[in-house]
Amino acid sequence: MIRGRCVEDFVEGQVDISRARTVTETDVVQYTWVSGDTNPMHTDAVHAAKSPLGQRIAHGTLGMSIATGLSASLGYMDGTAIAALGVDEWRFLKPIFIDDTIHLRATIVSARATSKPDRGVVVRRMELLNQHGDVVQTGLMTTMVLTRSGAAALEAT
Repeated sequence: MIRGRCVEDFVEGQVDISRARTVTETDVVQYTWVSGDTNPMHTDAVHAAKSPLGQRIAHGTLGMSIATGLSASLGYMDGTAIAALGVDEWRFLKPIFIDDTIHLRATIVSARATSKPDRGVVVRRMELLNQHGDVVQTGLMTTMVLTRSGAAALEAT
């Protein structure tokens, strides 16, 4: 059963806010192993304490990965997303520290049908905010999604 929205259901300017999530020590350690990024700003508390930031930080791309998970938690593309098409203009504006609690603000920039009648493209401005309300990361994510006719055809099979 398709629960997500089709391209026709997205409204330009619409804003959705995700649940919050605390970035943990475990998140950083596991991401270090998955990514292979062992930079001491992520892995060495003594080194990081001497840095201008004064403490360890989460990987920037871990924040981006969490943003995709928070986006999925909104549920509006459940069963309607076909493929990620791109991430553009992504900026790492402020560090994410261990124990920061972050959430996602997703704003629909555009939603349009394509030349293929079963699919469309949605562009969202993704903003990851910390517990202080600071935008720590931002960028555009473009996703191919089903049209209503595409969803109907999929459910009929």
